Amino acid sequence: MIKPSEFTDITYEVSELIATITINRPDRYNALRGRTVDELLAAFKHAWVDKKVGAIILTGAGEKAFCTGGDQKERSTTGGYGDTETGMFEIESLHKLIRAVPKPVIAAVNGFAIGGGHVLHVLCDLSIASETAKFGQVGPRVGSFDAGFGTAYLARVVGEKRAREIWFLCEQYDAATAERWGLVNKVVAPNQLILSAREWAKKVASLSPTALKTLKHSFNADSDHIGGIQSLAFDVLDLYTETDESKEGGKAFTEKRSPDFNQFR
Repeated sequence: MIKPSEFTDITYEVSELIATITINRPDRYNALRGRTVDELLAAFKHAWVDKKVGAIILTGAGEKAFCTGGDQKERSTTGGYGDTETGMFEIESLHKLIRAVPKPVIAAVNGFAIGGGHVLHVLCDLSIASETAKFGQVGPRVGSFDAGFGTAYLARVVGEKRAREIWFLCEQYDAATAERWGLVNKVVAPNQLILSAREWAKKVASLSPTALKTLKHSFNADSDHIGGIQSLAFDVLDLYTETDESKEGGKAFTEKRSPDFNQFR
């Protein structure tokens, strides 16, 4: 497992019983490559076993983005998301780990939470957003999808109609709309985001860890079956990303044009 001292794509800090995990690729809008996911997996595992950690904050570096999902520029250039420890792009494992870690995870959304980045914040136990945050999905536009937690669990959070709107229209929504829909818990001024997240994390860390762990597992139990759907969905996604249809989405994104999917109807 990667040590925090070896992290290049994220930063990991522990203070006052709070582990803060920051995706540190602001030049790529904190998009995820294979190395990023490997480091996130390692960071969450370190926070899991560290008795000096009672709560976890997940955020992105800079002011522009929380996370914008898979690095489409990397995908377009290399055909994948770069080298990883296991040879797999383990985003599915990251989703399950955020749910499994027995400590509440708070997303501090500081900008774009788009695509896979949107899924990450949805999976966190709580979400606090900056007034400048933007939310949305882009999968059907760039030749990708998340037919597991990113859809079925999203519907639990905002309801079926809203979840389908988010995925079928691929539009972006501001922080006020996200709060109104129940997609985030709280909206604050940009300069108050981390302070607010830390305030909540301190409250969480002051509570009984066994009670919090049991409560988190209890909340998860009602939707854990989605994990099986997600595994099936990622198997299909692996096949889909090799098709010309999927590649057209990624190519159009890097060329900054609208994709032409008509040929695949």
